[in-house]
Amino acid sequence: MGKFQWDKHHESLSLFLYLVIFFSYQLPSSAYTLPDKYFINCGSNIAVNVSFQTFVGDSNSDVSFTKQNSFVTDNRQASETPPLYQTARVFRKQSSYEFKINTNGTYLVRLHFSNSTDVSDAIFNVSASGFLLLHDFTVQKIGSSTITKEFILSIPIGKFLIYFVPQESSFAFINAIEVFPAPPDFISDEPTQISRTGNSNDYKGLLSQALQTIHRINVGGPTLTPDNDTLLRTWLPDDSYLTNSGIAKNSRVLSGRPNYDIVTEFIAPDLVYKTSKEMASNDSNITWSYDVTRDARHLIRVHFCDVISISLNILSFFLYINSNFSLNINPYQKVNDFATPFFMDFVVDSDDSGFITISIGPDSNSFYQNAFLNGVEIMEMMGKSDLVPVTHKSNNMYPFIIVGVVLGGLVLICIFGGLLFIGLRRRKSKHVETSEWSPLPIFKGSSHGNSKTPSREGTITVSPVPNLNLGLRIPLDEIQLATNNFDKKLQIGKGGFGTVYQGTLRNGFKVAVKRSQPGSGQGLPEFQTEIMVLSKIRHRHLVSLIGYCDERLEMILVYELMEKGTLRDHLYNAKLPCLSWKQRLDICIGAARGLHYLHKGASGGIIHRDVKSTNILLDENLVAKVADFGLSRSGPPDQSHVSTGIKGTFGYLDPEYFKTQQLTEKSDVYSFGVVLLEVLCARPAINPALPREQVNLAEWGMRCKDKGLLDQIVDPSIRDQINPNSLRKFAETTEKCLQEDACDRPGMGDVAWDLEYALQLQQTAVVQEPHEDSASNASGMLSSHVFQRLPSTNIEFEGDDMSIINEDESDSVPSASGVFSQLKMDEAR
Repeated sequence: MGKFQWDKHHESLSLFLYLVIFFSYQLPSSAYTLPDKYFINCGSNIAVNVSFQTFVGDSNSDVSFTKQNSFVTDNRQASETPPLYQTARVFRKQSSYEFKINTNGTYLVRLHFSNSTDVSDAIFNVSASGFLLLHDFTVQKIGSSTITKEFILSIPIGKFLIYFVPQESSFAFINAIEVFPAPPDFISDEPTQISRTGNSNDYKGLLSQALQTIHRINVGGPTLTPDNDTLLRTWLPDDSYLTNSGIAKNSRVLSGRPNYDIVTEFIAPDLVYKTSKEMASNDSNITWSYDVTRDARHLIRVHFCDVISISLNILSFFLYINSNFSLNINPYQKVNDFATPFFMDFVVDSDDSGFITISIGPDSNSFYQNAFLNGVEIMEMMGKSDLVPVTHKSNNMYPFIIVGVVLGGLVLICIFGGLLFIGLRRRKSKHVETSEWSPLPIFKGSSHGNSKTPSREGTITVSPVPNLNLGLRIPLDEIQLATNNFDKKLQIGKGGFGTVYQGTLRNGFKVAVKRSQPGSGQGLPEFQTEIMVLSKIRHRHLVSLIGYCDERLEMILVYELMEKGTLRDHLYNAKLPCLSWKQRLDICIGAARGLHYLHKGASGGIIHRDVKSTNILLDENLVAKVADFGLSRSGPPDQSHVSTGIKGTFGYLDPEYFKTQQLTEKSDVYSFGVVLLEVLCARPAINPALPREQVNLAEWGMRCKDKGLLDQIVDPSIRDQINPNSLRKFAETTEKCLQEDACDRPGMGDVAWDLEYALQLQQTAVVQEPHEDSASNASGMLSSHVFQRLPSTNIEFEGDDMSIINEDESDSVPSASGVFSQLKMDEAR
């Protein structure tokens, strides 16, 4: 009987435990509590309490670390030094801390360093899980007395090692380490990605990379220390990042607690969501500028919580990131109640300026003309690195296993040695090898296509680009040789497609090599389009495609090198010589001719679809050449295309194309009109930092022209150079390009003609009346020798502008025989 009663109690207890376990899985992420491990006080055998968290001395903890070649530095005599930073573990050689991870997931890893004189000479690397977290790190250049570096990593079950590697004769040190799991759903694996052109799509695989926190900002609020934060984070005020503090004000502070319906307090604490910045006036956008790593990819998280509206559904506004992306924010499409927090994540590429701007501005269709922002977090995305130590494997193996491994290794070495000898005998060119080049993996299949090409190893690899011009294919060996194995010192740019390197072919011809991330498959349609378009056209005002490589799922494009860079660089980079008005006109004329050839001269007609100042490149003589045809569409002239997805760059987009999704060559004409204004005013197409009416260059420029104020917005550096008649003709041409109805815009042939005319007006000394500068009166105003130089309205352009030029007939591009004289190899055909 007693046994039976015990069984009943046992069953009840089992059911209770089952229900506890079951419901623990059903609880929302708010059930998360901050774990108690790992919080390590390095170089110590005592525990230290910081922000209600206990940091255990590493000597007494259950983590292991390299004890050889390590010692402790003690700074306890300095009373002003926080207890956590009074001791440090110092390493003279490569060393590591090892943590036992019991659960797969996303982890927060924080490294704490003191900036004391004892360790100011240290220079070292820190790496973990194949990521180089800190490179040549030193505390000498950091002004604060303590430094915390935070990373977010996906860590599997098993051993997690953090390596400290001193550089040369220096040493490494660490004061404290935090490693603990983040709350559930802390980081989404598929945020929204914003391309350099302003287009948005889903980014997949975020959690396969490491994230380093660069900025964590409490917008409209005070500094928050780990004492005030649910995850022991520090949040800084936003005021020092504002580009114009006079147009922003702090919102009222929410008196109660935010309604955590779709996020938890672990995403951001109450004090972030209870405060915000809002507009001080309803006619100017608020802009923050954040310094970031140049040419790197970043995750941007923006936090919102409406504490400024007086009722529901009366407020919407715009969020701007950099100058090419905008998004309408309607809080009540995300949440159902007042003071309910939400956040949005964006993957954004930084340019070579080293800054990312975030702006908010009013929506003219909103009942309440205002905008707000509560918080910003910016994290640099870090890929795997070759500069990290290899995890040491245990050597506790039986002797016969060791013998077997050694013998097996010798057999494999002999086999590979024989294959390598045979391969070298068959090779016609020398393969370049350096310690920095990562061997390319051999892929056995691909979803991109079914065209198979033999690899150098004799296996079959699948080309991502079937049915393309094989005569332009360049072996990977040659591209490695030309770029010194993609040496970072030869990197000259980075874009949405990939990294661009300067290179030199065997015959001495200088090239630009654009390389996508190997095997990623991203940008494949643009890669194919670029090759198909440029392989069938040649023109002195279009960048020439020298060749491409699709070997082993690489996607590499090789162009002629444009030594002077982009038109945009010369308009905004103060370090470059200022372009004169005549030079600017020549550049615009060249670009217009190139686009006209695309529209009318190429087989079937081609619409560029992404005309902007960064896609107009300049050679050593400042000759303009249109580039980047990845978004191009081809088809019969004057035929519109229905687009299911709007492509282009915000600020340059044809409004009619945007509304109707009907793409024609006149869409390029509109974009070129924006470029003309950009050339005249030397300012971006979109600048959220300016007052509202000046944000969009096209709208602002045409408004100034209508008011007769166009001369006041001209780039001051050239204002005194411009002949008024030349300016008038240029403005007239620009206005025609920017007509709202596409049918009212001229063709690119007429645009080029008008720009030629503006150039002639600049060069002639004839004084004319304002009504006399139209193209129809040209013959009456110019002297005969000038008139003979003007292109006729009855012809398109001279022969080399209109015909499809063979490579060996054009004097503006290298001949095929010259470029490929040393590239013709069996494996490349």
